[in-house]
Amino acid sequence: MTKYLIPILWFASISYSIAQVKPVEENEVDEIIDNILMEEESIDDFLYSATNFQFLYLSLNYASDTYFSGRDIDVDQYNLRPQISYMHSKGFYGSLSGIYYSEFSPHWDVTTATAGYGNSIGKKKLLRYYASYSQYFYSNDIEDLYNGTFNAGIGIHNKKRSLGTTLSGTYYLGGEHTYQIVSRTYASFNLLKNPKHKIKFRPQISFITGTQLVDVSQVSALKEETFNENTETSDYTLIYSQINFPLLYSSKSFDIEFGYNLNFPSEIGMDTNLENTSFFNISLGYIIDL
Repeated sequence: MTKYLIPILWFASISYSIAQVKPVEENEVDEIIDNILMEEESIDDFLYSATNFQFLYLSLNYASDTYFSGRDIDVDQYNLRPQISYMHSKGFYGSLSGIYYSEFSPHWDVTTATAGYGNSIGKKKLLRYYASYSQYFYSNDIEDLYNGTFNAGIGIHNKKRSLGTTLSGTYYLGGEHTYQIVSRTYASFNLLKNPKHKIKFRPQISFITGTQLVDVSQVSALKEETFNENTETSDYTLIYSQINFPLLYSSKSFDIEFGYNLNFPSEIGMDTNLENTSFFNISLGYIIDL
């Protein structure tokens, strides 16, 4: 594995200086990278090793359609979500991400900056937890938007990492007092595994619940108030469910995901006769050890 931080072209020619780090065993680094690329389902799932490593992770996700909390918005468009993340094996991490819509104006909707900490519990490292804060920077100056969130979660998996579940909570700042709780359960199947290539099939089911219909990553462009007219509720309820069917391939520091996703929105208030929605996604990722 590379032992130096190399220049990276990330949309706008972002470059990094060269820095030497303490030599480590190559197979040890490979093992940690494999766990990031193949075993973790999101950037909030962090390095589980106690060894002193640092990483940059560059990713880009394409979604064939755009929905609001699983609901159809009557606009046929794709979206792109670039993200650059820093992770430290001690548990500290941060990320900068954004979202681009093909049909909205401006196309770039919101930029999100996140900082947090997470770690594993116990010698077997089967239980993980994290806490983070996210700040949102919108392209449009729209009043009464949520400007940040406090996030926390806990997850558990079996020794082989073939089964796992996570429970996460988000509290929204800047608007009404709103929170969401999301539970995700996954199964992981090895279709190919050798020293150079890995392929996994990892179906997942999620239940998104909360006190308000909120999707911060899309709220400014999709004008959340038009949805709240029919979906306002002060009760904690199921907002929508989602099933993901991702096929993941990794080779050394590179990974790619092809996924098919199904949304099942729940009726809230006057928001009735909802149709299920679906979309395809493709995600690219590259990890650099510093």
